[in-house]
Amino acid sequence: MRNLWKICLASALVSSSWASLAQAPAAAPAAPAAKTAPMPAKPAAEPAAKAAPAPAAAKADMQTFVCKDGSTMSAASSKGACSGRKGIDQQATAKAAAGAKPASTAAPGGGAGKVWANEDSKIYHCPGTRFYGTTKNGKYMSEADAKAAGMHGANNKSCS
Repeated sequence: MRNLWKICLASALVSSSWASLAQAPAAAPAAPAAKTAPMPAKPAAEPAAKAAPAPAAAKADMQTFVCKDGSTMSAASSKGACSGRKGIDQQATAKAAAGAKPASTAAPGGGAGKVWANEDSKIYHCPGTRFYGTTKNGKYMSEADAKAAGMHGANNKSCS
């Protein structure tokens, strides 16, 4: 009896190791002798390749909803988006969607040696900074011209 059990166990281990090398599901072990209880079936081996992640286009379809408890939730549709959070706050969601605007691009022109001079605030912005070429009322000019016009650098820093 003891030897029979060892043989069954060894054959099951060998057959499963060969099956994993071949990347095929393991065959069911041979039926044991009539005197012993049947062995439980092994679960099917997992496939070697996992499923590919969701494409980037699926993420673009996501919307952000504001729940009535103040939390936010991203979902493809409003159905069940804030379940367990007292539902969707429609007004807050509309405000959040209206407030989301694309990043502004720099005005054409500019380049090396040019600063963006904001004529309203009398501040000039250096190339590569956040507001370079993006404020509403401004123009490109040299740093010396901006200083001559009575302007100062953002955060009182000079570009050169």
